[in-house]
Amino acid sequence: MSDIKVMIVDDSAVVRQVLSGLLNAAAGIVVTHAVADPLLAIERMKLSWPDVVVLDVEMPRMDGITFLRKIMAEHPTPVVICSTLTEKGAQTSMDALAAGAVAIITKPRLDLKQFLHDSADELVSAVRAAAGANVRRLGNRPPPPPVVAKLNADAILPPADGKAMVQTTERVVAIGTSTGGTQALEEVLTALPRVSPGMVIVQHMPEKFTAAFAARLDSVCQVRVKEAANGDRVVQGQALIAPGGKHMLLRRTGAYYFVEVVDGPLVNRHRPSVDVLFRSVARCAGANALGVIMTGMGDDGAAGLLEMLKAGARTVGQDEASCVVYGMPKEAVKRGAVEKTVPLNLIYREILQQLASFHH
Repeated sequence: MSDIKVMIVDDSAVVRQVLSGLLNAAAGIVVTHAVADPLLAIERMKLSWPDVVVLDVEMPRMDGITFLRKIMAEHPTPVVICSTLTEKGAQTSMDALAAGAVAIITKPRLDLKQFLHDSADELVSAVRAAAGANVRRLGNRPPPPPVVAKLNADAILPPADGKAMVQTTERVVAIGTSTGGTQALEEVLTALPRVSPGMVIVQHMPEKFTAAFAARLDSVCQVRVKEAANGDRVVQGQALIAPGGKHMLLRRTGAYYFVEVVDGPLVNRHRPSVDVLFRSVARCAGANALGVIMTGMGDDGAAGLLEMLKAGARTVGQDEASCVVYGMPKEAVKRGAVEKTVPLNLIYREILQQLASFHH
């Protein structure tokens, strides 16, 4: 199996040096070019085309987004974007995801070296996921060893005590996704009419980015989309997106649901974690819920989806052909957590059927 060839495009020499070092040190990845701007990158790419491009989106001469659109138009290639953790960075990143970027990694303005070393794992995972994006070359490569102890949902929410819940007719839909999920969620949510079941969503994403992502979706969807705040009610016609850097749990008081947004350790290397959301949904919505697991690398959500199924919920997994990375749904299928596998363009129908099931 040949190495993943990576091209780095960043106007900072320090960043190019650090990123090259980190990627070259990872098994099965080799940096073939590291250049200062897109115009140089275009020249180099004429000679040899990389498997993955790591791209700074905020650059002089030709901005990263213009370059990204050009690559996607001429020769679609997996692109991982680097962005600063700022409002402007978040906005630019939304444009980049809309233009076809596969993943985002963030970098601070200061103390770059230390930060990049701390998030080396995230960078390497993003590049591996990108290399496997729809090209399916990554199936049999061993996953990178986790750096932290991998916690499960117990860290945030202890296992159930088996008490049944009070009857309610309110329906709730829980969706979990990671790599490739920003485009996938847009496709699902834009297909839904204004009257849709209440939705709670975890998309793995850096903090500060989820607000911009929610706002972007809100502007193109008939349903209302917002970044969840602690105590927000789950209501028809609205999707709540877990804020980056926090876990989101479904709670219930009387007949209505609301979300709790909490701090806590990483679960399955993520915060928000799909497993934490799904477990909370299994617990307080049981058979009134639908769980949907979509494109993404890794296995976050598989255990939680199985808990939902066992609690009587319906469960759906996105099919391999329509996934950018068939990781999370594949793992959920392997564990017997998925009742029904459907292509991305039909997921909205499964969601709407939740409303129809009122009248049974």
